Amino acid sequence: MVPILLLSILVYVCGDKTPIVVTTWSYPNATRAAHVRLHSVEGAVGFGSKPDEAGNTTLDAMIMDGKTMDVGAVGCLTNTKSAIAVAKAVMKYTKHTLLVGESASRFAAEMGLGWDNSLSSTKSESQYSEWKQKNCQPNFWENVSPDPSSSCGPYIPANITSSSPMDSIDKDNHDTIAMLAIDEKGDISSGTSTNGLNHKIPGRVGDSPIVGAGSYAMNGVGAAASTGNGDIMMRFLPAFHAVMMMQVGMDPLNALTTAMRPITQYYPMFRGAMIAVNQNGDYGS
Repeated sequence: MVPILLLSILVYVCGDKTPIVVTTWSYPNATRAAHVRLHSVEGAVGFGSKPDEAGNTTLDAMIMDGKTMDVGAVGCLTNTKSAIAVAKAVMKYTKHTLLVGESASRFAAEMGLGWDNSLSSTKSESQYSEWKQKNCQPNFWENVSPDPSSSCGPYIPANITSSSPMDSIDKDNHDTIAMLAIDEKGDISSGTSTNGLNHKIPGRVGDSPIVGAGSYAMNGVGAAASTGNGDIMMRFLPAFHAVMMMQVGMDPLNALTTAMRPITQYYPMFRGAMIAVNQNGDYGS
């Protein structure tokens, strides 16, 4: 049996089926706020959350307008708490799709979105300290020396080839908030916000800010979004796949099943989940 990650799904509906907001994980305040302002996807993931292996917290986010097909995204964002707001600024004020790293943080400051000294907290610093005391376990290295399963780095390439188990991706090591929204005009949008994997290698960007992987939206069709092991999911563009399946007439649940099938075929120990909503307000997970 393939161990698909269980998903807590929250739906906020006004009227019959639309307007509607569908989100991964149960964040009712954020969902209600998104329902009030459907063009601004808000979340609670980020500041003070999971540190990378250098002890720093960085953020990824994306927002997509299914009416215009415009997208704004940020990766490895530092010093700025509201990643989704920066992603929206990329979409609104630039002709680009994705900005990353320190340059994305400088862009955020130029847009008046704040420049905080650190995204770390007492909690994230404690998580990092405990991880170091456990010989940096778990981590995301393989085929290096010293043995990453029992030692901290720095690492150098080793003359071995092995496939490491994906046991570092568990129910506590994923936290993407994804939201799919349809407003009263039938316009569809999607958004994602995350700080990524606990103890990720610095510089790692997951699926959340990648168009078609973290989420995808298209007016007249629907939207889909993902949470889980983004390093695997981004290789298959499952959100785009699911929306394309809805475009040819599949209901959301069957579209998601179809989109996830190749992932589980190649990576049977994959952990992840998806949500989708079609133009009629039908949804599935």
